[in-house]
Amino acid sequence: MAYRVCSIYAMKRTSVFLDKVLLRRAREFARREGKSFAAVVREALAAYIATPAQSASRLPSVAGRFASGRSDTSERVDELLWSEPDR
Repeated sequence: MAYRVCSIYAMKRTSVFLDKVLLRRAREFARREGKSFAAVVREALAAYIATPAQSASRLPSVAGRFASGRSDTSERVDELLWSEPDR
């Protein structure tokens, strides 16, 4: 477990904003696990922070490794990615 149990008096109260679906899923998960909602949030946040990020931008490892020979690729991204390949 990434989260270490400690006294509630050593913790600070904070607020998070969650959409209805995520809030419902987190509450259901806490109930199934027999934990408080706050404990689930603390454990999830501790695990998320402990996991090293691939990079600051979290781009796939192949991003930027190939040259298309075109200078307008970023401006045409939607056209290039979402058009029919035969065009």
